[in-house]
Amino acid sequence: MKLAFNSWMYSSFPSWLPAYPIEEVIHRLANIGYDGIEIGAASPVAYPEDLDPKRREEIKKLLISKGIVVSSILPAPGGGPGYNVASPCLKERERSIKYYKDCIDLAHDLNTKVVLYVAGWQIFGVSYKEAWTWSKECLFECAKYALPKGVLIAVEPTPADSNLIETADDALNLMEAANMENVKVMFDTFHVLYRNDIMSDYAKRMGNNLINVHISDLDRLPPGSKSDFRPLIESLKEVGYQGYLTMEIGYGNRNNDPDVFARKSLEYLKSII
Repeated sequence: MKLAFNSWMYSSFPSWLPAYPIEEVIHRLANIGYDGIEIGAASPVAYPEDLDPKRREEIKKLLISKGIVVSSILPAPGGGPGYNVASPCLKERERSIKYYKDCIDLAHDLNTKVVLYVAGWQIFGVSYKEAWTWSKECLFECAKYALPKGVLIAVEPTPADSNLIETADDALNLMEAANMENVKVMFDTFHVLYRNDIMSDYAKRMGNNLINVHISDLDRLPPGSKSDFRPLIESLKEVGYQGYLTMEIGYGNRNNDPDVFARKSLEYLKSII
């Protein structure tokens, strides 16, 4: 297993501060000792429309020079554009698909194979079946676009933020419904803990279809702050997981120092792996 750090804590999403350019984030995470960086596809780090081919080449060269890779690309749903793939508004769904395709292109250009899929949310007045169907259709369209580029799409349950895909089984059901070989699943321990579920059970349930894991303790604190992650690590080893453990922590609170959280998380995970 390899360790990565998500860029949210270093960028202005969803809070405005702190905010660092992508070069600074890469420098810091590489120097701290991470194997990878999960890029949140938002400004100022890496909003796809802001990165022309020259900028992407510059980022690739910096990554190589620092000995760190992009582990995955995480789209940024919500906010002004919405990007809700389960929206009853056709224009929003179309805009969301374009954004996901832009993220897929970015993943391809930065030599990473994984783009995360946040399956959207059911809004008032829309039936669950309608919202689920729209999300499935968008997922299929994105996966079809990603397949020839060698990019995998990872469906993530997000019960703390949404109401459509909340559990391991929900994610697996959507994966199976998409019926595309490059659609797999992932989970975020923060959302598992939010539901009072068992982290290690998610690893066993997802098994060979698990291609990414977000690591966070309760309240988006570094792992080990409130919960014991050793059973999860044991289960991941048991199912033969070889992907990234990505810290998605600390964002949304200006009281948190990203470098401190990054170091604390790395030290804890290394000690139990």
